[in-house]
Amino acid sequence: MSNPNESRARLIASAKKEFKEKGFAKASLRKISADAGLTTGAVYFFFQDKNGLFSAIVEEPLNRILEILREHLIADQDEVMHYEQHDGDHDAFAAALIGEMYADYDAMMILLHHAQGSAYENIVDRMIALLDEYYQTMAAQYASLFPGKRVNQYMLHWFSHMQINAFVHLLEHEPDKTQALKKISPVLDFMVKGFMMYILEDDL
Repeated sequence: MSNPNESRARLIASAKKEFKEKGFAKASLRKISADAGLTTGAVYFFFQDKNGLFSAIVEEPLNRILEILREHLIADQDEVMHYEQHDGDHDAFAAALIGEMYADYDAMMILLHHAQGSAYENIVDRMIALLDEYYQTMAAQYASLFPGKRVNQYMLHWFSHMQINAFVHLLEHEPDKTQALKKISPVLDFMVKGFMMYILEDDL
């Protein structure tokens, strides 16, 4: 085998193309290997199986995104009891998140649209569940400031969906990172204001 790092990189580049064209379930390891100028044995040597190869493409950028998201949610939880909204408050978070999302654009599109049958096929739902978990605590803290109010569970789950979908929509419709940053800022301002206005309801 030639330089192992070079061979591994060729397999990943070939796999990205195959997964984008056919999706995880229909992608052929034989085709991936042939296009990389290697045998299928090389796939098993470096990645064990197709899931391992798919993971090699999406796992690292996904973990970086999840870490940024968790850090932001923890910071929001710490601030919710004394937070005053100002437009642009979340621009630094958006810049960090979009920077990672667009650092490997192909991997993100594969993860979103070509993961069916892999261990990542429900990734959007898993990210929504992550937001729900943090927002439950945050909203409960916020509700404690307003006697006679309780968390509106429907709105909380809706906000989790909308926040994830806002970034998914951006990836799908705006391939330019600079434009994506401009477009997401007012979206986040709108969502924060909506959260503060509608996340609580009367405790009947």
